[in-house]
Amino acid sequence: QVQLVESGGGLVQAGGSLRLSCAASGRTFSSYAMAWFRQAPGKEREFVAGMTWSGRTTYYADAMKGRVTISRDNAKNTVYLAIYSLKPEDTAVYYCAAVERLKLSNWYHRDEYAYWGQGTQVTVSS
Repeated sequence: QVQLVESGGGLVQAGGSLRLSCAASGRTFSSYAMAWFRQAPGKEREFVAGMTWSGRTTYYADAMKGRVTISRDNAKNTVYLAIYSLKPEDTAVYYCAAVERLKLSNWYHRDEYAYWGQGTQVTVSS
C-alpha cells in the first residue's frame, strides 16, 4: 500500500520560502511519477510541479515557474517542493501525489494520480 506523508507547511511571511517534504513508502518508486498539487479555499486543486522518480523529467505550472523547485532524495524516499518568494495567494493546502509513470498521460490532471497524501497547510501572511 502506497503511503505519502507531507510535512513542512506552516505560517510564513510574504517573500519568504519553504521546503515541503513528501515521505513515500509501500513501493519501490523508481517507476513512479511524483507531483505536488495545491488547493486554496474555494478553488480547484491545481498542479504545481511534477517529476519522474529518476529526476530526468520535471514539469512546472506556468504560474509557478521560477519560484518552485521539485527534487527528491532516493535514500530517504522523499520528494521535496521548495517554494521561494512566497505570496499571500500561495496560501493553500499542498498535496503530494503519485502514480505509476506508465499510467500517466497528463501530468496536470489530478484525476491521473492514484495516490495522495493528507496535505500540509501553507499560509502566507502579507
